[in-house]
Amino acid sequence: MLTSSMAILHDNEAHGEDSYLTRDLGDGNFLDVVLDGVTGHGGEEASTSVAEALNQASISGPEDIVAVLHEQNADFHQVGGGRFLLTTASAALYLNGRLHIVSVGDSPIYIIRPEGYEQYSGRMGGLIRLGISKAVGGDATLSVFQTELDLSPADRLVCCTDGVSDNLLGDELMEIVRGAANAEDASGQVKALVNQHIEQGRDIRFRGGRFRHDDETAIFRFFAEG
Repeated sequence: MLTSSMAILHDNEAHGEDSYLTRDLGDGNFLDVVLDGVTGHGGEEASTSVAEALNQASISGPEDIVAVLHEQNADFHQVGGGRFLLTTASAALYLNGRLHIVSVGDSPIYIIRPEGYEQYSGRMGGLIRLGISKAVGGDATLSVFQTELDLSPADRLVCCTDGVSDNLLGDELMEIVRGAANAEDASGQVKALVNQHIEQGRDIRFRGGRFRHDDETAIFRFFAEG
C-alpha cells in the first residue's frame, strides 16, 4: 500500500471563485478535488456548493463522485439555465491501490513520474488537452471524463486550476515537482514561479502571449511505500 503527504496552494485574491477539497478516506485512501468557478457566472457559489456536496457524500468509488456531479449539474442548470452557476471540477480518488480521475472542465490533473508526466483533462499554456472542456451547470446533460491508473512510490500527483496551469508549461511544472524535496517545497516553488511569470507579463509560448492574474489552486501529493 502507498502512503502520501500533501500540500495545498490556494490564492483566491483575483476573483475568489476557486475551491478545493481534500478528504482522508482511511487506510491510505483519499479524495482530492479542485474547482474553478466561472468568473461573472456565479462561480464562487457553484464551486463551493460542489465541494460541500462531495465532502458530505458517501464515497466508495468513482461512481459516487459522478453521481454528485450530475446532481449538482441538474440543480445548477435548472436555476441558471446554463449561463449562471458554473464551475469546473477535477477529482483524484485513490482507493484500494488505484487512482481514479473524474473531471468536468479545464482544471488539469497531472501524474508526474520519474521518466516524464501524464496530463489528464485541462490545458497547459492555454492549449486544450484531454477531457471535456465544459463546466458543471453548463448543459442539461453533463459529459464527464473518467479514467483510472496505477501508481508507484516514485509518482507525484498535482491537481490544479488554470490560474496555475495557464501560467506554467508542463515541463516547468514537471521539473519543479520532480526536483522538490517534499510536497510543501513543490507548492512553494510553483507559487514563486507563477508570481515571477505574472510579473514578467508576456511570453509568446502562452495563450495570447500573456501571463494572467487568476485564482490559483493546486494540491500536491507525494507518494511513498507504506
